[in-house]
Amino acid sequence: MLKIKSYSLTKPAIYLYSLLAITMLNFCTENQSHNERVDDVQKPNIVLILTDDQGWGDLSSHGNKIIHTPNLDTLHTESVSFLNFYVSPVCAPTRASLLTGRYALRTGTSWVTHRKEVMRSEELTLAELLKSHGYKTGIFGKWHNGEQYPNDPLGQGFDEFFGFSAGHWNNYFNTTLRHNQEEVATSGYIADVLTDKALQFIEENQNTPFLCYLPYNTPHSPFQVPDSLYDKYKALGLNNKDACVYAMCENIDLNVGRVLDKLEALHLEENTIVLFLTDNGPNGHRYNGGMKGIKASVDEGGVRVPLFIRWPGKIPANTRIPTISAHIDLLPTIAEWCEIKLPQDLQLDGRSLVPLINGDADGWPDRRIYSYKPNKDLTRAGAVRDNNYRLVVDQNDNLYLFNMTEDPGQKNNVAEKEPEVAESLKRAFDNWFTDVTAQGVEPPPIPVGFDAAPEIELPAPEASIHGKLNFKGGMGWANDWITGWSSPLDTVSWELEVEEDGLYELAAQLNISDEMVGANIEARTNQKVIRHTVIQAFFSPNLSSHDRVDRGEVYEKNWKSVVIGNMDLEKGKQTLKINVNASQWNGKMELKGLRLKKVSKAG
Repeated sequence: MLKIKSYSLTKPAIYLYSLLAITMLNFCTENQSHNERVDDVQKPNIVLILTDDQGWGDLSSHGNKIIHTPNLDTLHTESVSFLNFYVSPVCAPTRASLLTGRYALRTGTSWVTHRKEVMRSEELTLAELLKSHGYKTGIFGKWHNGEQYPNDPLGQGFDEFFGFSAGHWNNYFNTTLRHNQEEVATSGYIADVLTDKALQFIEENQNTPFLCYLPYNTPHSPFQVPDSLYDKYKALGLNNKDACVYAMCENIDLNVGRVLDKLEALHLEENTIVLFLTDNGPNGHRYNGGMKGIKASVDEGGVRVPLFIRWPGKIPANTRIPTISAHIDLLPTIAEWCEIKLPQDLQLDGRSLVPLINGDADGWPDRRIYSYKPNKDLTRAGAVRDNNYRLVVDQNDNLYLFNMTEDPGQKNNVAEKEPEVAESLKRAFDNWFTDVTAQGVEPPPIPVGFDAAPEIELPAPEASIHGKLNFKGGMGWANDWITGWSSPLDTVSWELEVEEDGLYELAAQLNISDEMVGANIEARTNQKVIRHTVIQAFFSPNLSSHDRVDRGEVYEKNWKSVVIGNMDLEKGKQTLKINVNASQWNGKMELKGLRLKKVSKAG
């Protein structure tokens, strides 16, 4: 605090000294504020970019002679890159491990649909960790670790969410996305729109340390991309799918360039750690550096992906690290750079890569990295990788051992020639699997009734279906719906965990033909039943799409929201069931899901 001695002064002198004192006070206050801002800025910002189904070979810096990715090539040159970096073989498990530093099975995430993609809300995420230390946190893209609060991004540490929570999206042009709790219509190509929001977040928080998580949903299917890029690759003689995938990857490259340009324009590049990686191997057979396997495989090509890390002036550029590493390592690495002490009781599977990056790897211990082959049934199948070998274990307990140093393409199974190595790695895999599944991986019930999320969706793929019902797309991937109603015995059920007693409005997302007008839709839980009689048909065709290749997932269509009624739900576990009574069954009914909206609390 500025102190002024007392003297006998004339009024002009008093005025001058007062003016001087005010000026000095303002200077000190402004200088203090500036120093506080400098202290904040000294905490590194984090920009974490993840792409969806882009393989290790989908970069020109990795030897692909067809694709054009100049911005990612530049990032590669300016970064430390890990030559043997591993993730999970499919989307949701990679995301859970990336955000927690733990193997996905340990977090409850075992697959990609039917709520097996949900990460436990109790998990400490990177966003929660950074937010607790003064960071602003935003996610712009695909979440895929839980649809409902508190398993959604807002419940897992993100201040802002713009994107979608499902495993994939149905339309990439002029689509509807979610901004926090609201649905918003967008204009343009989805990756461009997501980047726009990420850039806005960076600009709004440039004076505050931030985590900007940018999980693009491309080049995942459906295969849609603007004409100019698609035409460029078709002109090279590629088939429709590969032309679209490479065009989608080039669009990602353009958007990564926009992010890097924004950091430079705001003078943030030297204080921002940029990480780029992909979530699994390529979604098809194309150039992948001669590796065996693609997405969903636990062979090298299904789980080895690029990792580039850039922090100008703080870590070396144009450096290549061959030591094996994995997605589980990023949380402890970022925590060390941000000087954040992790909770002592936090059981991490990853370790900080900072010693490797700093060239101080003396004493770095040998390790094994494990992969689980996700499927709808929890089978003990997967792989283990050490510095020299990859052991693949199939669901019948067959062993396939490969010497990755001598045989990087996995052409020769040496399990019989080196049985001791194979058995040692198999024992390690079995012990790991038992450990990471110790808490169980059964899908949790859907959380209902939180004040932070008074309205939630119960999507069809999160339901159990009974009778002759089926999913339109077969497997019940994201955005699928239920069809095949032919009897009152056909039932759909969702398992709920109600946070508190309350009155809830139930609305069904329906398509229903003329023949089914007059049918009664019944919703019940325990002994409570509400009914709605269908008085008007509504049946939408599939909407037109910009697909370059016929899709394996369902197409997008319009749905009519039909309020079934209000129902009291009691705190605790509940089973909510839907069935239909009709006088005739020669029509069609399709159910996309339910929406539950809290009307009032009990009492």
